[in-house]
Amino acid sequence: MGAFIFVSVLILIVCVLLTLVVLVQNSKGGGLASNFSSSNQIMGVRKTADFLEKATWTLAVALLILSMVSIFVIPRNTGTKVKGTELQKQIEDNSVKSDYQAPPAKKQ
Repeated sequence: MGAFIFVSVLILIVCVLLTLVVLVQNSKGGGLASNFSSSNQIMGVRKTADFLEKATWTLAVALLILSMVSIFVIPRNTGTKVKGTELQKQIEDNSVKSDYQAPPAKKQ
């Protein structure tokens, strides 16, 4: 149960970070990169755009991997032997307890 919660929290954090990184970007090359108008800064426009693109891909891959890992850590009820689904159990219970009597056939 603890591993499932841990992976779920990691997925939530990656989703929030991915949302923030995508919102910072501008589809036409603006966004955070457009705020750096001086070309002699340490981190220029092109480097910022490269960083944001790499961050987007990294977070997307991390989200995919964490989603795949979550399949293996989902808590399962293995303590009891379940014969089918809950719906199948109800159908079996109702068919056994049924007091229904068919009407007599009509004679012609």
